[in-house]
Amino acid sequence: MDNSQPLAYFLTAISQIGFPIVLTGYLLLRFEKKLEILTETILKLTEIINKKSDDDCHGK
Repeated sequence: MDNSQPLAYFLTAISQIGFPIVLTGYLLLRFEKKLEILTETILKLTEIINKKSDDDCHGK
């Protein structure tokens, strides 16, 4: 796969469907990855809080 191939793909997509649609798709893909990371972090934090709460309730 050539390094210029993704650029050519984006330029073709822009010319065929328009810049706003391509930009929106790109941003949605980036946000999806960040949301997955955020979800994992929130779940870990919830587990830590629950463990700390259980330890406090049992006198540790």
